[in-house]
Amino acid sequence: MRYVKWTLRIVVAVLVIAFLHYNLPQRDIVRITDTYEKRVDPGANAWFWAARESGSDPTVTSRDVFFIQAVRPNGKVIVYRNEDTGWGWPPYFKFDAATLQAEAADLRSTKDNPQWVIVTHYGWRNEFFSIYPNAISITPIDDPNVTLIPWFNIVLITLLLVIALTLRQLWRRFRRRHIDPLFEKADAALDEADQRFDRARGRLGRFIDRLLGRAPR
Repeated sequence: MRYVKWTLRIVVAVLVIAFLHYNLPQRDIVRITDTYEKRVDPGANAWFWAARESGSDPTVTSRDVFFIQAVRPNGKVIVYRNEDTGWGWPPYFKFDAATLQAEAADLRSTKDNPQWVIVTHYGWRNEFFSIYPNAISITPIDDPNVTLIPWFNIVLITLLLVIALTLRQLWRRFRRRHIDPLFEKADAALDEADQRFDRARGRLGRFIDRLLGRAPR
């Protein structure tokens, strides 16, 4: 039973970490090489695309999506999608995808004359499932060697841990004061009922012995 509990705990922890890692903002230092627009038709990976724009035809599954191509300082390429999140999840309330696409196009540069930028995004890049991180904002910088500290993520995760530990402590107190006494009373009642049953069975056995004329047990 202990292994089952630990397995469930590990599975829940992995799911929570994956959920936070996908939805919390991340920042990359890159050089934008190109921007384009592509017609996409989300299928099995529809969860990893933003919700359709309000007012669009719900019967049409395909739609145009902005994309931003970039290169990291180490030479590895990365492709971002650029979609509005609107009022949906995750709550970035992004409505300026077209404006961000224009900014990205203006910041394109070459390897010989690079313009480095910080792309704030959420999500993952997976080539097999055609999953792209969604760009939220773009900030030009002069030095690609700057250190980016995720203060927002640190503060938020700390708050979530404090809330989780507080709720756990409150639950333990509630269980100790209200639930455990109920189980103790139930155990005591079962023990008493068991003792009564044993006494009744003993009396019944002695009564039968007297009827049959046997020696009392």
